[in-house]
Amino acid sequence: MKAKILNRKLHRWAAIVTALPVVIVIISGIILQVKKEFDWIQPPTQRGTDSVPALGFDQILDAVRNVPDAGLTSWEDIDRLDVRPGKGIIKVRGNNDREIQLDAATGEVLQVAVRRSDLIESIHDGSFFHESFKLWVFLPSAVILTVMWGTGIYLFLLPYMLRKHRRKEAWNRKACVDAQHRTVSL
Repeated sequence: MKAKILNRKLHRWAAIVTALPVVIVIISGIILQVKKEFDWIQPPTQRGTDSVPALGFDQILDAVRNVPDAGLTSWEDIDRLDVRPGKGIIKVRGNNDREIQLDAATGEVLQVAVRRSDLIESIHDGSFFHESFKLWVFLPSAVILTVMWGTGIYLFLLPYMLRKHRRKEAWNRKACVDAQHRTVSL
């Protein structure tokens, strides 16, 4: 089988095999690109009163326990703390996708909201479906997509390379004929 035909068949089948994971990555990637533009995806970051964090861990836990909508009662309910000294806040992210923003100096609750960007990120990398899905479906799809990119570039450039090769051959033939014609006329 010619390399050109094999390349086209591989390109076509690879597109079919990777279509669903690639569409998921593209759509979730687009949403993640605009996550700070939509409060529904990621709550806007508030500003605290001072840039120096003054709260201890016990004060942080007490502050989030007093927020009834949060459902955070212990450190086991908390996924992470995000300290932003430049903005004077501490973001407390719960395992239940709730985000509480506290003033880093006073402990005042500035905002309670649902943070959906982490869910969208897990869809984007495939871990939402299953942890092994990321490694056994999304990673091979990315590798196949990279190969498809290479074969697509090759298929795009092939006609230009063939035209250049034909022009060069025609020029060489013409140069040979001209050289023979000059030697004959001498």
